[in-house]
Amino acid sequence: KDHVLQRAIKITRQSPDLGEYDPLTQADSDESEDDLVLNLQKNGGVKNGKSPLGEAPEPDSDAEVAEAAKPHLSEVTTEGYPSEPLGGLEQKAASSLVSYVRTSVFLLTLGISMILVLLCAFLIPCPPRDLHSTWSRHLGSQGGGDVSPLELADVNGDGLRDVLLSFVMSRNGSAVGGSRPAANLVCLSGMNGSTLWSSLLPEEARDITCLELMPGSLAETICLVTGTHKMLSAFNATSGKAIWTLNPNYLSNSTLAAPVVVLPDLDEDGVRDLVVLAIGELQPDLCFLLVSGRTGSPVGRPVKYNIVGVRNLIGPQVYITTNGAVYILFGFGNIQAVALRDIFVQAQNRDSSPPSLQIEEPEWEKRRSINLSELIDVYSDGVELLQMVKAPDSNCSNLLITTRQGLVLLRGQNLTPYWTLRLQGLRSPPTPGYFTDDQTLDFLLQIQDGVGMKKMMVVDGDSGSVVWSYRAPCHMKETPATSAVTSDRKSVFLFWAEGLSAASPNSDIILGTEPPSLHHLYLLHPAFPSILLDLANTTGTVTASEVGINDLWKDAFYVTRTTGPSSEGHPAALVVSKLSLRWALMEGQMAQLQESTPKIGRGELRRFLSRIKFVEAPYEVRGC
Repeated sequence: KDHVLQRAIKITRQSPDLGEYDPLTQADSDESEDDLVLNLQKNGGVKNGKSPLGEAPEPDSDAEVAEAAKPHLSEVTTEGYPSEPLGGLEQKAASSLVSYVRTSVFLLTLGISMILVLLCAFLIPCPPRDLHSTWSRHLGSQGGGDVSPLELADVNGDGLRDVLLSFVMSRNGSAVGGSRPAANLVCLSGMNGSTLWSSLLPEEARDITCLELMPGSLAETICLVTGTHKMLSAFNATSGKAIWTLNPNYLSNSTLAAPVVVLPDLDEDGVRDLVVLAIGELQPDLCFLLVSGRTGSPVGRPVKYNIVGVRNLIGPQVYITTNGAVYILFGFGNIQAVALRDIFVQAQNRDSSPPSLQIEEPEWEKRRSINLSELIDVYSDGVELLQMVKAPDSNCSNLLITTRQGLVLLRGQNLTPYWTLRLQGLRSPPTPGYFTDDQTLDFLLQIQDGVGMKKMMVVDGDSGSVVWSYRAPCHMKETPATSAVTSDRKSVFLFWAEGLSAASPNSDIILGTEPPSLHHLYLLHPAFPSILLDLANTTGTVTASEVGINDLWKDAFYVTRTTGPSSEGHPAALVVSKLSLRWALMEGQMAQLQESTPKIGRGELRRFLSRIKFVEAPYEVRGC
């Protein structure tokens, strides 16, 4: 008991209300503690935890304090004096476990994120960046040929348009149906010019058109190849394998006169159909043949028209009016139209046609002949070229007609003229683009102006007036011109000419400072009409060119098909080149046409050119 009481008293002294326990005073208090215990025992103050009268001790008695101070781990101390039980230790352990789990989850998440970053950086291929993608590919010697087809299409799904072309391989080989030279259809990678695939053709190709015949986002791209004689084939753009080929027996004694034209779906098989125009080999008969876009089989019999071709062939082209009526435009030195409904009814040898073909355009139908002929007269004044250009603020198109006397723009709605421009010597197709600020398509013209000279001019598409012109030396015949639209709704125009020198103050004639065999690619921007940028040069003859857009990098690229000089017994070499325009803009040389006020500095021009971004903008459409 003495031992218990002593421990109780010591614990009581350590309680908060009794002050801080000091072990240094423990020795001095032992004697007083012993006297207190003896007095309690003599007086019988505490026996088995009860007072002598059997009453419970007062709450502040020493016995109660001693009993409460016995060490029971499962209990707490006297009310008001909390201790640190086992539950507190368990709470601390749980808190430590939660902290450990949180740290582990954080480190695990960080590790997984780092692994994903490494996978993205090294395993997942980045989109091709071709800001500096400029290449040139020599395809060997071509065995002649009268046409130079060139087409751009993304065939491998890398987001960059690839290059498709055809050329004659050898004039000694034989092809199906005679001794016509064989040809090769080649697809080159838009990234580096490597050959993706190639296919043999039985004859020279006149045209290559790549598009999606089946509507929908998952539709595959098909390349339609029209030959110069009887060939019409559809190729898978990805693999280069032939899907179908039109049986030449369906053309009998006729020859394909123009590239194939794409129509709406006529046989309701979910694939757009086609029409070809053929001319008789023995008799000058002209006939249309409808072809299924899915199988390549004729949709009915040929439809003949007794038209004698005197001048160059115009079309055929398809035009869809605002009401949905479909017409085919064609002619020989003139422009005539025939309703697709009339061709379909005769081909099927029946009186009815699909509902989509029963629509008529009243303004067009008024132009039929008095005897209600199937042919509609559109324009008949020495037509050389026909183009369909987008109308301003509309999804419809107008008709731009190049004649021997000049240029005429017809409204597609009622075939009345917008304006007429009188000029001579226009032989190449006008190049549409945005030069003025009225958001109406303008046109770059190239006119033969004397021996070894040509005149470039820009015509306002709204009024037909000339807003820019320049005269430059050029011995290259019918050099192609192109344009590309920028994000600010302007266009840059690209054309070929010989080296330019400073202009004479009293004349717009520019004298070449280099031999006629070297031609330069020049760029005209409407913001700087007094400056031309020299982007590239070549000693060959540019026979075809196309401009494509890289949507990912907002860049445009310029693809040319060039043939080198040929000599007797040595065929001309064929070269295909690609030039990134944004890169060429920064590297090009400035040619000052005339002094401007204020004078334009090289630094100012470079800052402006560095901000140019190119976007898609279709210039030509078939109708509304």
